[in-house]
Amino acid sequence: MTPDVPSVLSELAQLLLRNAAPGVPDAERASALGLSSMLLAIAAEVWDGAAETLVQENRALAALLDDAAAESDLRLSVLRGENARLRARLIAAHIAAEESGDTARQDAIWAELRASTERRKLSVSLV
Repeated sequence: MTPDVPSVLSELAQLLLRNAAPGVPDAERASALGLSSMLLAIAAEVWDGAAETLVQENRALAALLDDAAAESDLRLSVLRGENARLRARLIAAHIAAEESGDTARQDAIWAELRASTERRKLSVSLV
């Protein structure tokens, strides 16, 4: 599971508060600040690209499923809800393709799942 930006920011706030105390050893404080800096940079990257990634993914899923992606509201919560709806349909479509032996459909679904993974990669991704 990937934590969402608000969860990461909340954890960082707690981490920074703990490390503001005067008795925290320097090495522990330096480690926490380095981790905080990295997490903030990743959160900024994810937040900046979240709507674009979800719109692209929803369009790709809708095309694959012969559906229409709802794009009238570009709030992240709405785009995530639409993504969840489309992904549920994708699971059903994948099951149907496996049961019917439709390998072309299965290949198309796997191709979109791979593309989705690529769209969600971060600049710090190792692979």
